[in-house]
Amino acid sequence: QVQLVESGGGLVQAGGSLRLSCAASGRTDSSDAKAWFRQAPGKERELVAALPWSIGVTYYAASVKGRFTISRDNAKNWYLQMNSLKPEDTAVYYCAAQTIGATKYDFWGQGTQVTVSS
Repeated sequence: QVQLVESGGGLVQAGGSLRLSCAASGRTDSSDAKAWFRQAPGKERELVAALPWSIGVTYYAASVKGRFTISRDNAKNWYLQMNSLKPEDTAVYYCAAQTIGATKYDFWGQGTQVTVSS
């Protein structure tokens, strides 16, 4: 059974940086797609960045492109480097994984709070 745990959230000033980490346990491997989502108060959950199944492909939401970078070092750890943070980036951030053949992300962490002060 796959379990995901996020870490690295906190309070930063606008223009600052944070690095979020996701640690996976269980039967996950490097072929699984990886992603980061976020949900701000009163807003719907949105996809922020993803590493799909295709090698060398990345996805970023338009609002974070050029500021955030998703990366991985193995099947059990992936990261979100967030630079030039803005107050509108304030949200709970979730890591997620999607196994091959799944129609949606089927494994989720419980979230880590990121707060950016103005």
